[in-house]
Amino acid sequence: MKHGVERPARRFFSQTDQGGTGKAMGNVRDLEDKLVVLVGGSGFFGSHLAQELLERGARLRVCSRHVERGYAIKALGNLGQVQFLRVNVQNERSLAAAFLGADAVVNLVGAFKGDLDAVQGRGAGRVAALAKDAGAQAFVHVSAIGADAGSPVAYARTKAEGEAAVAAAFPGAVVVRPSVMFGADDAFLNLFGKVISQFPVVPVFGPEGRLQPVFVDDAACAIATILSDFPAQAGKTFELAGPEVLTMMDINQRIAKAQGRKPVLVPVGDAMAGLFASLPGTPLSRDQLALLKAGSVASGTLPGLAELGLRARPLGLFLDRWMLRYRKAGRFGVKSLG
Repeated sequence: MKHGVERPARRFFSQTDQGGTGKAMGNVRDLEDKLVVLVGGSGFFGSHLAQELLERGARLRVCSRHVERGYAIKALGNLGQVQFLRVNVQNERSLAAAFLGADAVVNLVGAFKGDLDAVQGRGAGRVAALAKDAGAQAFVHVSAIGADAGSPVAYARTKAEGEAAVAAAFPGAVVVRPSVMFGADDAFLNLFGKVISQFPVVPVFGPEGRLQPVFVDDAACAIATILSDFPAQAGKTFELAGPEVLTMMDINQRIAKAQGRKPVLVPVGDAMAGLFASLPGTPLSRDQLALLKAGSVASGTLPGLAELGLRARPLGLFLDRWMLRYRKAGRFGVKSLG
């Protein structure tokens, strides 16, 4: 009951209900006034997803252990359109409070270190179960390409276990498995971009590792599109990948070219890479190295962006512009076309 009036059952409208074509379109308000809870929403992907959902009219509740990292999202919405709540996925009370009144929940929580089962294994099942108990009508779980219950790598194994836990706790939940996501503000291209800009000789770990990078805004649009017509997508698993399969060497070469630099790119062998990853304080763990070597390429057996009416945008569409700041003279190093 609210103000003496019974609240009607919540449902998600398909774009065809609103005269649409079933494909994502500019200025579509297909999530108008729906309350979407983003668990783990203060990070890179969460901020891009938040912008997409806000543009479609949704109200957001951004939840995270470090929610202050997402405060910039507030400026993307209108007055009262965005709420923030400090939440820990291992604390049921904080989760239950986060899901009050929610129409939909998106679980973005993930980690590469620590107790991965507690976070993205059984932790994902806990998030789904409490969302179901709260009456949410839609649940999207963000996993990863390469999720494998039989993997010796804890990250890949717990991602798969999390998918199973979500399916059991919230029948009809949708799983999305993105490849490596790239964007102007990512920690992927910018990591390599910074290294290439500073050193004449650059080691390349897992040089033959094959990736199918997906533009972060395409992945965000995919989730928003799923939510806009959730009954039609319920129970499906989507692989979100870009239009190109690139090796790590390919990616480093492209970054160098976009910067106008010619560093010596040195492929690092497995033994040396393993030794480096085992050292304390290095930016690459042994699990991350194993994932890099295994690659992140869509299987082709599951639906993807195309089945949602979306066209994946390639890395080359953006890279020259994004690498401009890493050039020797930055923007001042660009010759005038006039």
